[in-house]
Amino acid sequence: MPPPVSAVFPLASRGTDVRRLARFAVGAVVGGGALVAYLAVVGVDSVATRTAAVAPWALGVVAALVILEGLTDSVGMWASVKPLGDGLSPRQSVQFAIAGDFFDALSPAGPVSSEPIVARFVGVATGTTYSEALAVRSVAKYVKSGAQLVVSTALGLVVLRGDASPRFVVATLGVAVVGLLVAGAALVRWRTVVSRVLVAVLTPLLSRLSSLYRETAYDRSAVSAALDRFWTSVLRFRSEPRLLVWIAVAGVVEQLLVAAALWTALAGTGTPAVLFPIVAIVPLPQAASVVPVPASLGAYDVLLGGALVLATGAPLAAAAAALLLVRTASLSFALAIGGLAVALLRGWRP
Repeated sequence: MPPPVSAVFPLASRGTDVRRLARFAVGAVVGGGALVAYLAVVGVDSVATRTAAVAPWALGVVAALVILEGLTDSVGMWASVKPLGDGLSPRQSVQFAIAGDFFDALSPAGPVSSEPIVARFVGVATGTTYSEALAVRSVAKYVKSGAQLVVSTALGLVVLRGDASPRFVVATLGVAVVGLLVAGAALVRWRTVVSRVLVAVLTPLLSRLSSLYRETAYDRSAVSAALDRFWTSVLRFRSEPRLLVWIAVAGVVEQLLVAAALWTALAGTGTPAVLFPIVAIVPLPQAASVVPVPASLGAYDVLLGGALVLATGAPLAAAAAALLLVRTASLSFALAIGGLAVALLRGWRP
């Protein structure tokens, strides 16, 4: 039996440890720096003043719920990546889920622009291609959003029976559900036509981009093959529908945990509220992803804050304080802990 590499080349393992330590340090600096930047934008004094008005017990509960929400996302991560290679281990699933929160917070359009980044690292970790990884993560985001919107619409309809004020919220969520179903069915049904259009559009762009770091740039056949792998990975879930169930259930549990955190924060300000309407409005600010601002800072807060006031009848000041508390806790977790998770990912080299 040959001796281990570290015995023959002791500097090899030492170099690996140094690289891991360096990535850890970079992640800590980036995560901490991003957190400081967020607090500077929001206003440190504003955060301190409003947080001071919240009951101390609520702070701990909100922090615990935010952490649980981040960890719950690992179930969906595990289920979505399961069809690729050997999938991800439980530890890797947690790491990728928290890293995904970091990319969601820093990428220009939240999950819309962060998933292609996550797919790069998923492909490396599973030994598969980028297109395959992007396919399964796209399916996961679609199923997760669809499940949350279905729950929101159902709860919204229940709320409407007693109070007609959130009518526009239910209408928006209902249209989103129908749109998701129609778009998903159309994409799968007409995937051949969609692929032809994408090949025509993407080939010139990817050819020019790949020429910067490859000796042979990607041509039309390479782009077409990547899209074929993409659709093949999407259709893998047909044989394992239980994975889609896991993704949907995890998404709904995340929705409940976010709503519980907002409800707790409101209670901490002395503002009683009903939980169901809060659960219904949680997915609404996903529309803020179209705003090209990291973490949709500002757009997300305005949408969710306004919906929170309308759905619960809470005073604007109390809703703002509760939202700021939850957002500060969630972004702190995503940026600080997520930065460390990102730093230890494999696949940074192109």
